[in-house]
Amino acid sequence: MKFITWNVNGLRGCLEKGLEEYVLLSDSDIIALQETKVNEETPIGDYKAFDYIMDWNCAERNGYSGTACLFKKNPISIEHSIGVDELDTEGRIITLNYTDFYFVNVYVPNSQGELERWYYRLEWDSAFTEYIESLQNRKPVIIGGDFNVARDFIDIYPESRKDKNPHGFLSEERDGLNALLDLGLVDVFRELNPTNERAYTWWSNRGNKRSENRGWRLDYFLVSESLMPKVKSCIIRSDVFGSDHAPIEMVVNI
Repeated sequence: MKFITWNVNGLRGCLEKGLEEYVLLSDSDIIALQETKVNEETPIGDYKAFDYIMDWNCAERNGYSGTACLFKKNPISIEHSIGVDELDTEGRIITLNYTDFYFVNVYVPNSQGELERWYYRLEWDSAFTEYIESLQNRKPVIIGGDFNVARDFIDIYPESRKDKNPHGFLSEERDGLNALLDLGLVDVFRELNPTNERAYTWWSNRGNKRSENRGWRLDYFLVSESLMPKVKSCIIRSDVFGSDHAPIEMVVNI
């Protein structure tokens, strides 16, 4: 199966920049989109002609957050909640329950530059970890999404490494990601590319950071350890534009 995760930073804007062509020609089985910023279903071209089904989780706040999934095979069930009411209003998660695995599309909250949402982020990380642990206790899990944190120094461009605590690399933010890895999940791209530097998924729109490849790796596929031997590839498509994030493509033999 082929999986894609992509923070589109506004679905409508990304549609005008090639999203439809990329998605519909990707020949993927499951596509996870984050930060859709729409409050209603917004079809991506003639997706039904490509045998896709769509599911949406929109935020209650207009033009904010939101996730969407395209998939070719109907799951057993779909969930839009991590089980905490105050954390389930921003459309940040879609869980597809298949016979052999769970697929989770996630858009983790951003602590923001002045840490305005710091405590919200910490509460989310804790609840999300508990939620994923509950899924792992039943069957293998695949998570794709924007985690809004770089895992290690190799995942941010060298200039940012001079700052001991840059936003998006705070120790507490990394603890949230590491808590998931401690559950027995694997960071697929880094597992396959342990020494690959300057492999980023997000670039600030300020200046020429993308053309100069001064970015951060904020987007991930995480899979249960039992699935890792079945992973065939995981690549960052930095050549695909339309958002300040790049999509990631992963192929798993399941």
